[in-house]
Amino acid sequence: MAKTTPATRALDAAGAAYALVTYDYDPGDERVGLQAAAAIGADPARVFKTLMMEADGKPVCVVIPSDHEASLKKVAALFGAKHAAMMKPPAAERLTGYHVGGISPLGQKRSVPTAVDETALAFDAVFVNGGQRGLQAKLAPAELIRALSAKVADMLGQ
Repeated sequence: MAKTTPATRALDAAGAAYALVTYDYDPGDERVGLQAAAAIGADPARVFKTLMMEADGKPVCVVIPSDHEASLKKVAALFGAKHAAMMKPPAAERLTGYHVGGISPLGQKRSVPTAVDETALAFDAVFVNGGQRGLQAKLAPAELIRALSAKVADMLGQ
């Protein structure tokens, strides 16, 4: 497995302190974030998943805990839109340059407005996809937010 990805290059360029953790990715598992959390032995609330969405048809990136779903209303409001929806996987892959299951919020082919759920701030470190299936980057939430120039907000659904 390559340890250098567009995501790790973005973290290096931002001067962020991080560690990489590898695991055996299961392509048959539909809940990639939860599978990653179980595989690395981390609390699912600390393993954040990357959701590529559209707010009034414009692409946005949402980073939330793997054990939650996003509130479409909250995401839309955060990005000043009336509607939000999940992006179709082929469109997400084209936009980010990553494969589904390995989409990182970092180092995407095209930069889009990004938000990290506020629950990240409760932890000393969180995990996000490191730019390929089976690779997680562990870093302080403040480092992640800074590297992404992300908004921080409550985006979780009930």
